[in-house]
Amino acid sequence: MVARLKQAAAVETAEIESLDQEGRGVARVGGKAVFVSGALPGESVRFQRTRRQRRHDEAEVVEVLRASADRVAARCRHFGTCGGCSLQHLAHGAQLAAKARIVADAFERIGNVTPERWLEPLAGPAWSYRRRARLGCKFVDKKGKVLVGFRERGSPLIADLETCEVLAPPVGALLTPLAELVGTLDIRRRVAQVEVAVGENATALVLRVLEDPSPGDLARLSAFESSHGVALYLQRGGLETVKPLTPPATPLRYGLPGLTAGIEFAPTDFVQVNGALNRLMVEHAIALLAPRPSDRALDLFCGLGNFSLPLALRAASVAGVEGDAALVARARANAHRNGISNAAFHVADLAAADQAGAWARDAYDLVLLDPPRAGAREVLPIATASRPRRIVYVSCHPGSLARDAGILVREHEYRLVTAGIMDMFPHTSHVESIALFKPRA
Repeated sequence: MVARLKQAAAVETAEIESLDQEGRGVARVGGKAVFVSGALPGESVRFQRTRRQRRHDEAEVVEVLRASADRVAARCRHFGTCGGCSLQHLAHGAQLAAKARIVADAFERIGNVTPERWLEPLAGPAWSYRRRARLGCKFVDKKGKVLVGFRERGSPLIADLETCEVLAPPVGALLTPLAELVGTLDIRRRVAQVEVAVGENATALVLRVLEDPSPGDLARLSAFESSHGVALYLQRGGLETVKPLTPPATPLRYGLPGLTAGIEFAPTDFVQVNGALNRLMVEHAIALLAPRPSDRALDLFCGLGNFSLPLALRAASVAGVEGDAALVARARANAHRNGISNAAFHVADLAAADQAGAWARDAYDLVLLDPPRAGAREVLPIATASRPRRIVYVSCHPGSLARDAGILVREHEYRLVTAGIMDMFPHTSHVESIALFKPRA
């Protein structure tokens, strides 16, 4: 049962003990957990409850009575309203420490395992890093204008943003011009979202339109495209309807060490959000795998070949497996463009318990796992079948990593050798982590 408070609740006082996985301060009041947005561990705050649930309540800070030494002034003027970031008020080093505690707690509570050694946090740029995002877009009658941005914190409404400090250039500074552009269109009420994709060679903005633009709209869109140096795409329906406003489209691209032609991707493809951190992460993962020239490697959930192709430069062969056929086709094209012939890519549903492909019956010396939030539980029997010398697991969800780590340790007789966090999403509560497993002697 969830109850939203219809009127302002009483102001209460509490001591904040820790942070939850959404970046909220955790207090215990009358034996019940209260998650307080805007509060930090070690602080004494006055707060108001905004929602009551059976096991915990949600609340907002009214006043900080005793501030944490790690509290800093938020850089973004929209912080607290916009839901895109939740931790700008916490010093960056303290953010890393808090995320490391979340991962350690998940290993202990969910997986009942502990790494033999912890890795130092892997961090890159903390600002202007986000090269992929999905922004809401809506004409708001009460404001008489179009809003483009992330949702408000704890609300389905779109935040009224002027700029964004975490979006990669040039998009962080384009929110106001983009909103003004949509406001001039005949279909201004029929533009639902804007998908952002920033490559190292070009920037793409995909407008989800519920109605075809008029000839005048097309002219205005084209003028915006030219004046701001971005490529606009229109999406009328599913992903297959995404079309460049001005064909032919320039493929987006990002670089990785050793890949002379880089990785090409489409504006709606999944790529790691933080380009600089992704480069460090790929190098880090390959270092943990420690490939030998004779090794056969398996990359599960391989996507565009983000790990597969750099790994193929160090190993005898790599098999990449991915459920999205379009991503597999682009991985093959990326291998061809980079002159890599020892990487083979396969389409398979890795959430299925049984795999029929020949790749699933082959033997591997190394395995890399980079699953979505649900984790890799179903494919672990295949990943461990040939007793690979090393397994590196890259995770975007501490809970599923911890669960799968417990399975690898207890059911497949592997050791959790080392683990650590990677700061893919600075100033947010999102936690990316990496772990290395070796067979038990």
